[in-house]
Amino acid sequence: MSDLVTLLEVGGPVAVLGGGAAYTRAKHPRVYWPTVGLPISTARLLGSYGSVMEACGLTVAPSRLRVLAVKATTRREVRPIPPRRGIIRPTSTGLRLRLRLAPGQEPADVAASAERLRHAWGVHAVYVTTVKPGVVELRLVGFDVLRNVRMPRKATAELLKVPVALREDATPFVRDYRTIPHQLTLGATLSGKSMYLRHLITGLARQSVALVGIDCKRGVELAPFASRLSALATDPDEAAELLPVLIKEMEDRYDLIKARQGIAPGTPDEEITSDIWGLPDSERPVPIVLFVDEVAELFLVATKKDEERRDEMVTQLIRLAQLGRAAGIYLEVCGQRFGAELGKGATMLRAQLTGRVCHRVNDEASAKMALGDIAPEAVFAACAIAPELPGLAVAGDTSGGWSRTRTPYLSLGAAAEICRDSAHLVPDLPALKPFRPDIPVRPAESSAPAAQPHPVTD
Repeated sequence: MSDLVTLLEVGGPVAVLGGGAAYTRAKHPRVYWPTVGLPISTARLLGSYGSVMEACGLTVAPSRLRVLAVKATTRREVRPIPPRRGIIRPTSTGLRLRLRLAPGQEPADVAASAERLRHAWGVHAVYVTTVKPGVVELRLVGFDVLRNVRMPRKATAELLKVPVALREDATPFVRDYRTIPHQLTLGATLSGKSMYLRHLITGLARQSVALVGIDCKRGVELAPFASRLSALATDPDEAAELLPVLIKEMEDRYDLIKARQGIAPGTPDEEITSDIWGLPDSERPVPIVLFVDEVAELFLVATKKDEERRDEMVTQLIRLAQLGRAAGIYLEVCGQRFGAELGKGATMLRAQLTGRVCHRVNDEASAKMALGDIAPEAVFAACAIAPELPGLAVAGDTSGGWSRTRTPYLSLGAAAEICRDSAHLVPDLPALKPFRPDIPVRPAESSAPAAQPHPVTD
């Protein structure tokens, strides 16, 4: 009987702690990691670093001088040398440490062993980035950060830089228009494309930027943000009138840049510019971001007259994509479907869109159109996105790199409220005033009287 009591006294708390840890790991990984996962993974890393590196083939033979020194001072076996390990830095989602590669090693050797390192140290994923020649950084992620997205606190927006999603390595995915001026975003219905668009618009709404929208779904996507938009076209006919105005605005800005280039010969080199960012603050025009939702609607035609209008609009979009960056005009082209069968100019427009974000799509051809020309292996990742994971996407660019991202939830009401609060930041662009959308007036809240009146009776 005493043995049973002892077993209950010792085994009961252990079972409760083990069960609680398993439940916390499954349901609340952000709580489990700093309390349990971080100490265990750190102990595994410190205790097995040398043997794991040797098993992964990341060690090199010691130098002759080292062999002679070890044999002269000790009798122990001379083992291969692993990369020199730096300080382990814990984070809220994992660990970070730097490795100084041994002579003859390259970052690709460490990246090829990332899956082995993940299993050896018991973490969710291991990512390898090059810091400088001979030094790589290992980012160990302790749990699936895309299951319940929380943006890092340090992810603050700057001018034309908007953190819109979280990468699978727990770093923010920042949409930087200065680096990647134009982007193609694809996604089927309920894939999270609209959520991605909300984060972009609300992030830019707080900045000194002009927002222009073309929403051929009768404005249902962009109309809630009308208070912050400088112009909005809700059908192809209005888009055909708006695009020439943007072309004229771009040409006027080029004239301003050329006038600046024609200044006196003695002017310092830093005052001679080839884009608006080299102009003085007092002369620099406000940047313009053009959102095109359901771009396929601009390509669809029913009559010969529609075909001529389509060709003109596509040509104007291509001109904006080719020349707009220097004039401070940036494109964000969105749609459910995008392919060469849309018509003349589709592939040429796609070629000018440097950034690519592909949510879940209904066909492989759309994924290939978005990612096939920059990162063919990313096409399979985009096609494998499950319907129960809205907001999950594959983001890439023309450098060939790609990563999985997921956008946090943002309600339409909250996004519209941010735009209403930022309505005073709408810049004054006379050319776009005819296209300024009507701002709906919210009904005033009726307050009931404190005391209900009663009729006077005799």
